[in-house]
Amino acid sequence: MGIVQEFKEFAVKGNALDMAVGIIIGAAFNNIVQSLVNDVLMPPLGMLIGKVDFKNLSVILQKADAAATPPIAEVAVKYGAFINQVINFLIVAWVVFIMVKLMNKVIAKREPAK
Repeated sequence: MGIVQEFKEFAVKGNALDMAVGIIIGAAFNNIVQSLVNDVLMPPLGMLIGKVDFKNLSVILQKADAAATPPIAEVAVKYGAFINQVINFLIVAWVVFIMVKLMNKVIAKREPAK
C-alpha cells in the first residue's frame, strides 16, 4: 500500500476529522481563556496587590538609550507576562482534566458490565 493511499484512508477516517475539530475548538477556547485571565482575573488581582498591571511587571537589565550609536534597546525580564501565561496554562489544564474525567465516566457507563 502506497503512502498516498495510507494518507487517504487516514484523512477519511473519523479520527482525523475529530482531531481537526478539537484543534479548532481548542484554539478558540485558548482565546477565551486568555481574555479571562488578561481582562477579568488579572486586573482585580493587580488592584488588590497594589494597583499593579501584571503585563508591565519586569526587571530591567539594560535601559534603552536612543542617543547611543547604534541605539541600545531595552533588555528586560518580563515576569508579569510569564505569570499571565502560567495562569492561562493552569486554567486550560484544569478544563482539559475535567473534560477527560467526564469523558472517562461516559465511556465507562457505555461499556457493558463484565
